[in-house]
Amino acid sequence: MLRRVGGFVVDVLIVGAGPTGLTLGIDLARRGVEAVVVEQADALFPGSRGKGIQPRTQEVFDDLGVLEAIRAAGGPYPPRIVWKDGERLGEQPMFEPVEAEEGAPYTDPLMVAQWRTQEVLYARLVGLGGRVVFGCRVTAVEQDASGVSARCGDGTVLTARYLVAADGGRSAVRRAVGVGMDGETVDAAPFLVADVRLRGLDRDHWHTFLADDGSGVALCPLAGTDDFQLQARLPGDTGPDLTLDGVRELVAAYTPLSAGDVTELRWASDFRPRTGLADRFRVGRVLLAGDAAHVHSPAGGQGLNTSVQDAYNLGWKLGAVLRGEAPETLLDTYEEERRANAAAVLELSTGVHRGTVRRGKATVQLGLGYRESSLAEETRTDPSGVRAGDRAPDGTVDGLRLFDVFRGPHWTLLGAPAPATAAGSGSGSGLRALPAAPGSYGPGVFLVRPDGYVGWAGDTARGLAEYAARTGAFAGS
Repeated sequence: MLRRVGGFVVDVLIVGAGPTGLTLGIDLARRGVEAVVVEQADALFPGSRGKGIQPRTQEVFDDLGVLEAIRAAGGPYPPRIVWKDGERLGEQPMFEPVEAEEGAPYTDPLMVAQWRTQEVLYARLVGLGGRVVFGCRVTAVEQDASGVSARCGDGTVLTARYLVAADGGRSAVRRAVGVGMDGETVDAAPFLVADVRLRGLDRDHWHTFLADDGSGVALCPLAGTDDFQLQARLPGDTGPDLTLDGVRELVAAYTPLSAGDVTELRWASDFRPRTGLADRFRVGRVLLAGDAAHVHSPAGGQGLNTSVQDAYNLGWKLGAVLRGEAPETLLDTYEEERRANAAAVLELSTGVHRGTVRRGKATVQLGLGYRESSLAEETRTDPSGVRAGDRAPDGTVDGLRLFDVFRGPHWTLLGAPAPATAAGSGSGSGLRALPAAPGSYGPGVFLVRPDGYVGWAGDTARGLAEYAARTGAFAGS
């Protein structure tokens, strides 16, 4: 199966160069895993669609070495101002405040147009030696016990040991491997989203114009650009007009602006908010991630963030299995952890869309974890503070910031010396150890996974070796 047939042989073939595929490509590249991202379009996605970068995703981007570039590409969210009959009714923050603390240094969502996020991720991937092949539309997938073959529209066959479908909500790979997706309509109204340039509105507010029938238009200044993102909920069942003239007519109908105040249409798309959850996230050597596995309402900024974290969860597991450091069954925990997580986030984003959940503490994703996972082993007799499966908070030990220690593809041991059998211990790879955990963790020994969650916790290090054997925790990175 692993042969060159008009293409190339790699460890992992990633289908889709959106945020999910690019994040996974970065994580695999820094682990020395040979992976290639293929994208059916001729270039990166051009729109602003998924513009919210939640605090948990900021932590992921910090680890992957792109947070500063992401910050430079965007900025904070402006307050929302509501207009009615041509008059401003007042402003309010978009999010309920979340207080920053040592364990959670990032609490405010960032606004970054999706096309800018993807440019940052693409540059990082290429800088690590990764590859993206554009203009490759996967039309068929076959697999056997040794690998996966993907056929492209031009007849090229690409082969890999594993394939990850990150090709969106209409995933061709998901259909090719026979995985269904169940969901519901969140809102029956037609919606339009577009990137426009206009004059006549300040860039200090997210402007919302509401009509009595529930329809309306919002114009949000996109941080880091000269554009506004237009979002419209339309009446009736008529499909939106995605042309410049159609957008101008829409703006003139709902806002005090004239049609001529819209000077440029840069990108537009229409949709009806819905949810979708794939029946399975893994079929043999094919794994589903991002929108190929779950589809969200855009309300609350959850979809892109959940997708990035799919990739972050999967990257270290693929790396450990491909290097022979962990059994192949480790990959089963990807579906176990991420499908349950996606189901919870789908319920949350639907609640935000329908107005039953406020943006704030519930949507920053800092509280999501894996306590029920088979990879979460809590062996302390009287646990307190952080538990196995929880996100590992930031903190300070011996003058070292934990997030600085966590940064990289390794595991981290808190509260015990690195075992003598730990490959790479003391050399900066494999496993890093600190003599204690911060007081916020509670007493005990904690083994922190490469994706920043506590995998194992115990009163002492007894039993840790058995856990490491099935996860590759003590192997070199």
